[in-house]
Amino acid sequence: MSRHTKIVATLGPASSAPEVLERLVEAGIDVVRMNFSHGSPEDHKARADGIRAAAAKLGRTVGILGDLQGPKIRVGKFADGKITLEAGTRFILDAACTMGNEERVGLDYKELPKDVKNSDILLLDDGRLKLRVDGVRGSEIHTTVLVGGILSNNKGINRQGGGLTAPALTAKDMDDIKTAAQIGVDFVAVSFPKSAADMYMARQLMRAAGSSAVLIAKIERVEAITNLEEILESSDGIMVARGDLAVEVGDATVPALQKKMIRMARDRNKLTITATQMMESMITSPVPTRAEVSDVANAVLDGTDAVMLSAETASGKYPVETVESMARVCVEAERSAEVTLDREFLDRIFTRIDQSIAMAAIWTAHHLKVKAIAALTQSGSTALWMSRLNCGVPIYALTPDATSVARMALYREVYPLLMAQERMDRDRLLAEAEALLIAEGVVEQGDLIVLTIGEPIGCAGGTNTLKIVRVGEHQIN
Repeated sequence: MSRHTKIVATLGPASSAPEVLERLVEAGIDVVRMNFSHGSPEDHKARADGIRAAAAKLGRTVGILGDLQGPKIRVGKFADGKITLEAGTRFILDAACTMGNEERVGLDYKELPKDVKNSDILLLDDGRLKLRVDGVRGSEIHTTVLVGGILSNNKGINRQGGGLTAPALTAKDMDDIKTAAQIGVDFVAVSFPKSAADMYMARQLMRAAGSSAVLIAKIERVEAITNLEEILESSDGIMVARGDLAVEVGDATVPALQKKMIRMARDRNKLTITATQMMESMITSPVPTRAEVSDVANAVLDGTDAVMLSAETASGKYPVETVESMARVCVEAERSAEVTLDREFLDRIFTRIDQSIAMAAIWTAHHLKVKAIAALTQSGSTALWMSRLNCGVPIYALTPDATSVARMALYREVYPLLMAQERMDRDRLLAEAEALLIAEGVVEQGDLIVLTIGEPIGCAGGTNTLKIVRVGEHQIN
């Protein structure tokens, strides 16, 4: 059975060697993530070249996602690398401190003293440590430790309930957008956006750098939840970034928010990636926990386009085994996914011809029980619309545009294939499409398929024809 849910794997020291990249491609990765929080532009370019070489060698297309760092709201460094904080003791966060000790530590984000007030709760290291603000004196934030533990260099800081004023796009992010454009990434993820304005700015910077990459908003702030609808409208998709989000809103709130975000995104024809600690134990273990298996399966059942691995593949001991495990979980979850197409069509209104054809195709494919849907497309929009509703039939997107192929690597239930479409009449084009699907082992002679195509041929956004054919009907003369 083909896997419908896509897998995003973060590249890092554990997954940059050519032989590991090839094994990851064989294991089934669809998109690689480059975390711009780490590494130089040269590192990112080398990894991009490496994954493209591995994918080409194995005859697959793997998309590339550049993930911007966003504002560094972190503590500074300690003289000994780390300290232990005991509950009930006093501790100072000092924007003027250059080297931390048992009493105080510096701040990468110098504006933090202006953002907090008495009784605020600060959560450090993904919420593992909890401090209460007792007062602010100049550059110093005086706190009492509520929940102690080990605090080491450069750990993150969140304020419970959100509200920090740090801008989503830093000077480093602006430089990294230029790097992403030079590398030719297919997706750009913006960290910590609070509103549509952050996403519009990112898109303007991308276009100025010469990139037309798909824009993904990482939902990890309280403000982003409040402004979710406008962020969705200004983005091509969202990442359910559960780490920082859980720290700000509380971990018990996240599962319901995950379902809500995925549902809202799909209703608006946007992409979704579910991320953070999906198979965290496999950083050091060759097998996942039962809880992790359930977590991945639930994201699949929620309808996410993709599930993402972070440290598991970037620095873990078992990067390939982790991808293989995740792929197995996705396939099993998809087997049990309920097809509710009839119900989902209720109260839907389609105002565009191409979108109406896409919806008619999945309706027809589902009720006729055809073998596959073949969408002949330029930009991939038809395939995206089809993939927003689960019809239980695989969607093969045939396009002459290599950029569209890479972007569609993230669309749930869509399998993009490169196919020349120039200087062909419609009948020859349909015959070529059938031949390609046969060559790929998707269909056999006599299978029933649904085809969508636009006329005149070669115009983006022009899908206006649906055809139900039995394979072998069109012969190339």
